[in-house]
Amino acid sequence: MRILHYCQHVLGIGHVQRSIQICRACARSHEVVMVMGGPPLTINEPSISLLQLPGLRMDEQFSGLVPCDPKADGDAIKTRRTELLQDLVDTFNPDCLVVELYPFGRKAFRFELDPLLSTCKSKPGSCTIVCSVRDILVEKVQGKEKFEQRAVDTVNRFFDAILIHADQRFVQFEETFGKTAQLRVPRHYTGFITPLPSKATARTIRAQRIRNDDEKLIVAAIGSGSVGGELLDAVVAAWGLLPEPTRCHIQLFTGPYLSDAEFAALCDAQTEYIRVERFTDQYVDWLAAADLCISMAGYNSCMNVLAAGVPALLYPLAQNREQRMRVEKLAAYGTIKMIEENDLKPRVLAESIASMSHAIPTAVDIDLNGAEQTAALIERITLAQSTNR
Repeated sequence: MRILHYCQHVLGIGHVQRSIQICRACARSHEVVMVMGGPPLTINEPSISLLQLPGLRMDEQFSGLVPCDPKADGDAIKTRRTELLQDLVDTFNPDCLVVELYPFGRKAFRFELDPLLSTCKSKPGSCTIVCSVRDILVEKVQGKEKFEQRAVDTVNRFFDAILIHADQRFVQFEETFGKTAQLRVPRHYTGFITPLPSKATARTIRAQRIRNDDEKLIVAAIGSGSVGGELLDAVVAAWGLLPEPTRCHIQLFTGPYLSDAEFAALCDAQTEYIRVERFTDQYVDWLAAADLCISMAGYNSCMNVLAAGVPALLYPLAQNREQRMRVEKLAAYGTIKMIEENDLKPRVLAESIASMSHAIPTAVDIDLNGAEQTAALIERITLAQSTNR
């Protein structure tokens, strides 16, 4: 079976990381091409063929698309991207097209996605079309009625199924999409998608950073976006106010898109006990090695916390309801506490760190096998559609 997976990232790379895990699981049995359209990324995944479209990203006001290459012409890039997608469908001839998020987001990319969907829907033979969407949608404040109706119309016109990467016991799709009842295609909950930690790697990481059993390892991170630097600054400021700071080792991960100036300032604050890196591909292993995680509350960050079974202080993005809603639900599933802007005051944060770093993790009954179950659903749905057509 040939699977074409489209993913467009505009802020961080959380959507890409989730898509890679799905593609990796699919590639164990099928031929997979993954299309990316944001700022170029280096991805080492031999089992997946990658197509990097000429890059587009959102402008600083988040009001429109601009080329990743400032010298490029935006209209020419849109034309070229559309052509490349059409050519790929002609040459690859997919049995299944998986579209990440759209039409429940990414409406700025309708210029290429609607033609892609139309081509796949009408091509000779059969091409199953599936929407891949995370647990909680970013809800619209203005134009919600129009946005949701357009999403309903697009799904009902083009798609064969919606795959919701969540545990239905945790959150249901209709909580953040009001017109769910009007969707005429089946919805499947896949379980959450996250890598699982390696116990051996976690032990090695801890042994390299911790000298004595009574010392603590704290991992602080802001995911893969460009926001949240104030959280890392607060962690550094709070360290010196801990009851015994020299018994607490802190590892900061800033993500690839934190500004160079903010990254340099954090590096200047490094000590024997505080270390800074931009990124690690062993993040979930670091969490499994840690006594406490302090992080933003995006999908991937939260699922990594659950997979590692580590106590966590989670700081939701203030601009929308998504991350706050996730943390509020997670608080019932593990040793997790939400922190807000006022909690970033050094003394207040130090008290929270001191308390939570001694917390005993609790077992979490939540489905984290989403990648494998997504791959199985894609195969099952595609085979059923091809039989019925």
